[in-house]
Amino acid sequence: MVRLSFLYPIRPERAALNFTGVRAALSFAGVPALLHWIRTAAAGRAALIPVLVLWLLTVGSPGQAEDRLVRLAVPQALVETGFLKHLLPRFSLKTQVRIELVTPGEAAEAAFSDVPKGTPVFQDVAALWHMQVLDGAHPGTARFVDWLGSDVGARTITAYAPDGVQMFTLPQITTEVEEEIVFEGDAMKGQDLSRSKCGRCHAVAEDMRMTDIGSTPSFFVLRALPDWDYRFQAFYALNPHPSFTQVADVTEPFPADRPSPIVPVAMTLDELEAILAYVSSLTPADLGAPLQHQ
Repeated sequence: MVRLSFLYPIRPERAALNFTGVRAALSFAGVPALLHWIRTAAAGRAALIPVLVLWLLTVGSPGQAEDRLVRLAVPQALVETGFLKHLLPRFSLKTQVRIELVTPGEAAEAAFSDVPKGTPVFQDVAALWHMQVLDGAHPGTARFVDWLGSDVGARTITAYAPDGVQMFTLPQITTEVEEEIVFEGDAMKGQDLSRSKCGRCHAVAEDMRMTDIGSTPSFFVLRALPDWDYRFQAFYALNPHPSFTQVADVTEPFPADRPSPIVPVAMTLDELEAILAYVSSLTPADLGAPLQHQ
């Protein structure tokens, strides 16, 4: 900014003429051209030109200009929709940040892509478009991201409707709902079976926490594991169970030369289903936060 002070009054029409020259000089060439204009004007109109005292308070730096230019890498397919001619000028009008389109692979601060990398910002019938921030420290890029996520940005995206047909919508992100596992067995019967068939090693109920083998996880701990249902459904195939477990119509008899080292655990598939129903009703143990590896 350049501040001008008059040390003595001049006629208004002359002041207007002089300020026009000042503005022109600053617009096209900055302060050096302004000083040249003053010297030239003073030589021709010494009696009419006031003495100007210039204070250079602030001068825009190249860095400030760069902050207001964002290079955006965009594939040709998106350019050809005409959507960016609708979107980008409205952003620039609002923020005074200019967007320059470049080809993917060229130097850029941000990129639009149909590859799932970055943040989904809009979609059409062909693709879900993502914005990837390549220079997170660039102020103009940050403003573009904020604007796209704002209500104004959302309305601008959805307002593009050439020939009355809306071409782009906000991203439709589907959240997978975890399906609840339901076992149809008798949970009460499953509790009794768990006590009689599994209780010799595992704590299967609250009143058995001090009667299990210390190195064997309780049913509450096993229930807290993400794959607990698989572990229970296939327990007879997971060590150490194969050496002493028999499930009717599923497992092979013990080899004659390798009998069970302990009293075998024998059950049917219906009994296993009842145990699964019981375990599914247990409150999982709190295992705390996952381990953080350094």
